[in-house]
Amino acid sequence: MKVLSLFDGIACGRVALKRAGIPVEEYHAFEIDKYAIQTAKKNYPDIIHHGNVFEGDFTQFKDFDLLLGGSPCTYWSIAKAGRETTPDGIGGQLFMQYVRALKESGCRYFLYENNYSIHKNIKAFISEQLGVEPIMINSALVSAQSRKRCYWTNIPNVKQPEDKNIMLEDILSGGKEMTEGEVDYLLRDERNQRFLNTSNAKCVVASFCKGVPYNVIAEPVILQRGHGYNKGGVKFRKSPTLTSQGSWQQNNFVAEPVRIGQIGKGRQAERIYSVRGKSVSLKSCCGGLGAKTGLYKIDLPDGDYIIRKLAPIEAERLQTLPDNYTEGISNTQRYKCIGNGWTVDVIAWIIRSVGK
Repeated sequence: MKVLSLFDGIACGRVALKRAGIPVEEYHAFEIDKYAIQTAKKNYPDIIHHGNVFEGDFTQFKDFDLLLGGSPCTYWSIAKAGRETTPDGIGGQLFMQYVRALKESGCRYFLYENNYSIHKNIKAFISEQLGVEPIMINSALVSAQSRKRCYWTNIPNVKQPEDKNIMLEDILSGGKEMTEGEVDYLLRDERNQRFLNTSNAKCVVASFCKGVPYNVIAEPVILQRGHGYNKGGVKFRKSPTLTSQGSWQQNNFVAEPVRIGQIGKGRQAERIYSVRGKSVSLKSCCGGLGAKTGLYKIDLPDGDYIIRKLAPIEAERLQTLPDNYTEGISNTQRYKCIGNGWTVDVIAWIIRSVGK
């Protein structure tokens, strides 16, 4: 199969093709983020990169089999103050490069993705340009992440995937115990010191490091014994009533994140969630304690708990990427690239019949 991918990112589309069992003859990608390109090349050296979509001559891909793409939602997302609600802004200009690529290449099949939260005017414009209505699929069906996205495609018979009932606790990292040196490093780290309860930090850390997987303390924010308010400003809600599967469920019976508390005023990046539900949607940008992944409370065997962000490998698992797929760049760039990416198993589900 010959594939043209716009806004390719870290080549999640290529991973999906492999997972769907579709052989790739050629894969041409348009992308400008150097870290995303570095990651894509590391995993698939045969990808042919072309650069900026605005400079693309898509006639050279005449009669390719599949066009993939999801133009940046940065300008359209509900998370952006003053977002664009009509297609005549930068977001619309980027999307129209996808439309141009489709017309110039004449690809047999196409798949376009964007955020579910974009304005109804934008959705209507995309549908008008592509000639199909969107299909909303929540990544929560195939992963531990709540992530609603719209997919426009002419691939026939696309239905909702079967719910795999994966919760966040199912994909947490583990397997390595902390050494004394790693405990000392944790206590020396300036980022952690700002949030540790310094009066008992040493004893709290020492109390759970033995026999507890090292990765459960990745990106720690609060180490604390007990519940309720404390000097770190943590507040826990009354324990929610969970379903028999251990999570809240929406009306369509798809599990969702279970918010159990907050730090400080409880702004978006200060909200705390249970690992027994889904994670919140990964983001490519945003600041705060839970930047890009959200904050989660992890109970430890001796009664202590930790509140932390997710590690990069856990973020990869939320997008159903292979472990360490983005390894080789900084954690900041890993989070950004993963947040900008696709949930691979959703894409694989949609395109599975193309190669038959």
